[in-house]
Amino acid sequence: MRILVTGGAGYIGSHTAKLLAEAGHEPIVFDDLSQGHDWAVRWGPLEIGSLADRARLDEVLRSTRVEAVVHFAARALVGESMTNPAAYFETNTLGTFNLLEAMRSAGVGTLVFSSTCATYGDPIRVPIDETHPQAPVNPYGESKLMVERMLRWYGELYGLRWMALRYFNAAGADPAGEIGEVHDPETHLIPLVIEGTLGRRPPVRVFGTDYPTPDGTAIRDYIHVADLADAHLRAIERLGGGTPSQALNLGTGRGHSVREVIDTVRSVSGQVVPFEEAPRRAGDPPTLVADASRARAVLGWEPRYPDLATIVEHAWRWHTRGNGKR
Repeated sequence: MRILVTGGAGYIGSHTAKLLAEAGHEPIVFDDLSQGHDWAVRWGPLEIGSLADRARLDEVLRSTRVEAVVHFAARALVGESMTNPAAYFETNTLGTFNLLEAMRSAGVGTLVFSSTCATYGDPIRVPIDETHPQAPVNPYGESKLMVERMLRWYGELYGLRWMALRYFNAAGADPAGEIGEVHDPETHLIPLVIEGTLGRRPPVRVFGTDYPTPDGTAIRDYIHVADLADAHLRAIERLGGGTPSQALNLGTGRGHSVREVIDTVRSVSGQVVPFEEAPRRAGDPPTLVADASRARAVLGWEPRYPDLATIVEHAWRWHTRGNGKR
């Protein structure tokens, strides 16, 4: 298939474009390069454009004649969404509406959407499955949940075939070392710990050491970016084979604390990892862990790199080669 990958110059989008190409598909990246990187577009053409530009979306969908869309393009900083919520509803919600309308006009009827566990809000039970109430506590999660609701109605009333993949903490880098994680600003824990260890950033701050967890620090479910890419590939192919539209969690089902991440970077690198303890951040739940059994059943998906040490090894290799400074 020819597949449009919005946000395909970004972290997860570029890994997915690579895997789509390796599986015999043709990924066509649509990105405005405001957060993505042109050097990460290596497995298909790049169409520069914004979700806000409906005319450009129409032009690209018409000229490329894609058969499906994998939609990553979004703003994704929780803290920023609390200070600039309008930007999140404009890019994530209104931008996706523009994409859906352009797809409808072009007759493209299949979409895999990059959603998030932030749609659940503060968990009332862990692990979190897809039946958990969705009650976002920030505009980022709310903007993604609004898209999920649009997808359901576009499916029921326009026949859109869709999957929304709600993933937990994306981490790691391409096992072959060709692409990896580069964000500005960087907010993800593993690259912050690695870059701090390499002396490229200040020591990482551990926000909260008094959580009701075994070591007092927050626990998260880290999922390898290559495994996320694999799930997107499977979702596109399953939709083409008639699998019903639905939302699925993506995670390993294993939680790791902040201290465990620091200890793993220390073990992998053999270096001292500097860090500073700080008070909790408002809105950070003690534990977020996925129940991804439905994705396993529906997609036949199983994480190939579920071990935290492997995730950190791949990220360490990427950053120590200097790639993280691009």
